[in-house]
Amino acid sequence: MSSVPSSRSFAPPKAAPASPSPPATETTVGSAAAGASGASVVACREAVGAEELEEYFAVRRRVFCDEQRVFDRDDRDERDGAPGTLHVVALLDGRVEGAVRLYPLDEPGVWKGDRLAVLPERRVHRVGAMLVSFAVRTAGELGGRRMIAQIQLANVRFFELLGWRREGEPAPYHGLPHQRMTIVLAAVSQSRQAR
Repeated sequence: MSSVPSSRSFAPPKAAPASPSPPATETTVGSAAAGASGASVVACREAVGAEELEEYFAVRRRVFCDEQRVFDRDDRDERDGAPGTLHVVALLDGRVEGAVRLYPLDEPGVWKGDRLAVLPERRVHRVGAMLVSFAVRTAGELGGRRMIAQIQLANVRFFELLGWRREGEPAPYHGLPHQRMTIVLAAVSQSRQAR
């Protein structure tokens, strides 16, 4: 998958984007104000270039293989090379510290988000919330009406706080209990247009 870098700050689109690469979202985190020492800048964007994509996969491997042991050596699958799949990174002070994958499903307007991974030492910086918000916004901007995800049970409340809703009962997914969750993307688009 090739990517086009974007140095623009996030702004609501006036029309549907011509490119599948949305602009980066940047947020300053930490106890200091923006630009002051002690503050960290988190930026979410689609992975740019082969090196950044490898860093993206390294974060996923560290979380899903080394830490959680969901997969043996690698969590990559056929979806990673499929057309339409977006690999999103969270950069903290320029370093890849988080990852999420999103892609359209066969059902028109439905997108799936998965492989949300944030390095353990970076979970206090709201990197996961920023990645989820970026994925939701991106899927909506690319024509999605609804997004689904399979969420590990320990993370269900986190997703509910971000506006996601449970669908059905928990069920095994990759050998672990997961809760299917969904979010309506039209609400994201409508709230953005109202600004």
